[in-house]
Parts: sequence; structure tokens; C-alpha cells
Amino acid sequence: MMPIIFFFVGMIFRLKVSQAFKAGMLVGIGFTGVSLVINLLLDNLGPASKQMVSNMGLHLTVVDTGWPTASTIGWGSPLMPVAVVGFLALNTILLITKVTKTVDIDIFNYWIFLLLGANVYAATHNFWLSIISTWVIFALTLIVADLTAPIIQKQYKSIDLEGISFPHLTCLAWIPFGIATNWIIEKIPGLNKVQLDPEKIQKRFGVFGEPMTLGFLLGAAIAALARYDVPKILTLAVNIAAAMVLLPKMIDILVSGLRIVRDAVEKQMKKWFPNRKFYIGMDTALLIGEPSVLATGLILIPIAIVLAFILPGNKVLPFVDLASLMFLLALITPFAKRNILRMTIAGTLILICIMYVGTDIGVFYTNAARMSKIAVPKGIQYMTNFIGSATTWIGWVWIKVCQLINAAF
Repeated sequence: MMPIIFFFVGMIFRLKVSQAFKAGMLVGIGFTGVSLVINLLLDNLGPASKQMVSNMGLHLTVVDTGWPTASTIGWGSPLMPVAVVGFLALNTILLITKVTKTVDIDIFNYWIFLLLGANVYAATHNFWLSIISTWVIFALTLIVADLTAPIIQKQYKSIDLEGISFPHLTCLAWIPFGIATNWIIEKIPGLNKVQLDPEKIQKRFGVFGEPMTLGFLLGAAIAALARYDVPKILTLAVNIAAAMVLLPKMIDILVSGLRIVRDAVEKQMKKWFPNRKFYIGMDTALLIGEPSVLATGLILIPIAIVLAFILPGNKVLPFVDLASLMFLLALITPFAKRNILRMTIAGTLILICIMYVGTDIGVFYTNAARMSKIAVPKGIQYMTNFIGSATTWIGWVWIKVCQLINAAF
């Protein structure tokens, strides 16, 4: 859909047909390239992560079935038709009334809001409370996307993100963890001097500090922890290194198409609305190519497995989403100054939060899956996931608040 959406957006904002076609195709090709590289990453990391879990002998009752299942729960929810029409209408109203600057065209990721609504519905069995709560969280997400856009645009220096925001609830929810971690570390003498951003690492270690080499070493370490043999270790290491190198290049292609449309939108908007600024709402997949994000995501894989083993009271088994943990870091990165040490600490705290939330809402999540006609796999008592809205701290609070409202009325 992306080439079609961007072609028509380009035409609406007075681009020539040839330029609108070029912009749409570049965005489509870029997203295809990003998807191919992310799938390369996930397809290789997934089996290694699962083998690590198997090696640990973990047997927990709430199993991470991954964001693809979560998105299916969202789009298959009984709330979906009413909620989605509401999202589109609400975004339009908020733009007209100047409450938001974000035009959210990241329609596939509506599943993130739908997933939270589905969990609220499973917890309350109140259709309209679930619908309204989903609309409220959608509106709040657009507002937060506006507020965070300038900081994200400034810190991601390698990507031209001018005019782009990220109304991605899953990732926005973890920004306070990045801010808090950064603030605490700044107060600790010695630790506040540790600089582990990609540029500093590369400057100090030369070729051994390049993203390519970091990917190779981290891939080899994960494969070794999975007890792979030498050929498999080398294969995984090279594939992770390939992802570290290729992903930023695919994103450059995508952004080049975005830039054509963005410039046309900005030009026309200045004519139509001289004193207003607008953002195009996009998926955080645009940010995954940042070397600090990928590197920290890889580091968090073994940390997640160890946490599942040692956290008292935890019932969540990390599984399918282990390969996707870098998405949790996409929007905390600017607030942690792209420092891999700070991001790892923040990421560890995020994982702890997710596991306890997942443990608490496992029954609601599983019932939401059943409402969406998803069969619970054999041998699994309850389901959850890591890269989704329901298992964020915001999701947990939202479900609890809606339960209280439902009980009161």
C-alpha cells in the first residue's frame, strides 16, 4: 500500500505524476529492502534465541508468541471496524482543531492500538468502553509523537527525519525509561564519563569498532551461547554483520522517497496554512538501522533469557520476540544519547517491566487471542508478547483503569 499512498499524497500536494510515481516507488522499494533485511535478521536470530531458551531448560506458563501474532489479535479483534474508522476520523479532527501536527499514515501499526483495546475488552467485556479507551490512547499517542519529534530528528543525525514523527505506542511508552536511566547515570561519577556511542567505539577501535564488526562479534557470541557448531556460528555472525551494513542503506532509499513527498507537502502547507507545521507519522522501522539500536538489541537477547530465569514471580517465557528486541530501543536512543551502556541498562529495566506485566495480564491477552479466533498452541497455558502495547507499563495501567471504570458503572 505504501507506494499507492505516497503516490496519491504526492498528487494531492501538486507533484508531477512522474515525481509522485518516483517517490511512491522509492518508498515501496525502501520498505521492501528494510523488510528483507529485518527478515534476514529475524530468521537467523529466531532459531538461535529459541535454542538458547531450550539450553536454559526454562518452562514458564506465559509464552511470548511474538508481534506477528499480536498484530493478528489486533486486526482480528471485534473492535476493529469501529475503532479504525474512529482513528481516521479522530486524526482528521485533531489536525483541523490544531491539537496535533501528525498525519498518521502508518496504518498497519494501528494493530498496536487495537491490541490494547482487545485486552481491555477481554478484561472488561465492555465493547464501548474498549472502543473509547482505544480512541483516547490513539489521540494521546499523536500528541506525544508531536512532542518527541524534534528531539528524535536532532539525535538521529545519520537519517534525514525532518517533517517525520513516530506515533508508535509500543516504542513511545519506553521513553521515560531512557530519560530516567540517562538522568541517574549522569549523577554517578565515573559511569557518566563512559561514552559508548558508535562513533566513539569506531574512533577508538578502528575497523573493530565498525557496525559490521560489532554485528559479526555479537552474532558469533549469540550463536556460541546457542551451542552452534563453527559453520553455524560463522553463518549467523556474517548474517548479523550483513544486517548492520545493509539496513541503513535500505533506509536511505526509503527516506529519499519520503523526502520528495515531504518537500511537496511542506511547500503546499505553507501556502494553505502559512503558520502551521505538520509531521508525517511513520513506523519506527525507519530507526532500526541505527548501529546503537541494533547492537543493544542483540545484547538484550541473552539478558532477557537470564532475567526470565532469575526474576522472582516471573511466569513469562521469552521466545518469538527475542529476535525483535531492538524495536524496544528505537525511541529511547535519542534520550540515552545513543550510548550503548545506557541503552543496555534502560533495556534491561524495560524487559523486567514487560515480564511482570506479561505475567499479570496473560489471561486477558490469551482471551483476547481467542476473541480474534486465534487458537492457543498446544502446550501453552497463556500467551503474551514483548513488542506490543498491552505489555508496556502504559498498557497495564490502561487495562487496570478501564477495569475500575467498568466496575464503577
